[in-house]
Parts: sequence; structure tokens; C-alpha cells
Amino acid sequence: MEGSLLRFYVHEQSRVHGRPVWEWLLEEARRLGIRGGSVFRAMAGYGRDRVLHEERFFELAGTVTIEVEFIVTDDEATRLLELVKDAELRLFHARVPARFGVTGDPGP
Repeated sequence: MEGSLLRFYVHEQSRVHGRPVWEWLLEEARRLGIRGGSVFRAMAGYGRDRVLHEERFFELAGTVTIEVEFIVTDDEATRLLELVKDAELRLFHARVPARFGVTGDPGP
């Protein structure tokens, strides 16, 4: 199948409607019928502010980036991005063309 890898980068402490943004994204994607999504916590990184954020035992929680990704059809990617826009969220994202399938699937 042809589609997109749609990846959002959010701060761990970011919230929408009182919920973590990463959780909201997963729930909304599921509600839209998107077949799956994953959430990953970054070990370290920096953004446009050029401040290095690292996950360390003694640091306060909430400073690292959470990555939320979906492998979706282009229509699903568009619908999810529209939903984020309608919720007035300002999220950095990447949308990369992708070919995907299931191993062992006879396909077309």
C-alpha cells in the first residue's frame, strides 16, 4: 500500500482538554478509524530553542519530547492533520511518503 508516515513531536507535559497531547492524538486517530499508532519517549534532543533536553534520573519529568507516529493512507493523514488544526494545536510534524504492508500477505 502507498501512504504516509505521519510523525508528531510533542513535549511530554503538553496538554489538550486536560489530557496529554500524545494520548489525545492516539484516541482521536483511533476514533477516525486509523489502524494503529505508537508513542515513543526520546532519550535526548533539542529543538528550535537549541536547548538540549535529556532524560535523567534527577531531572524533573516533562522536559523530553514524545514522538507519536502513524503509518496511514494519505486520506487518513489529511483527516488527522485537519483534526489537529481544528483543535487549534500547534504541533511540529513530519509527513513522509511510505510503502507499507504485512509480510506474508499475497498482495495484488
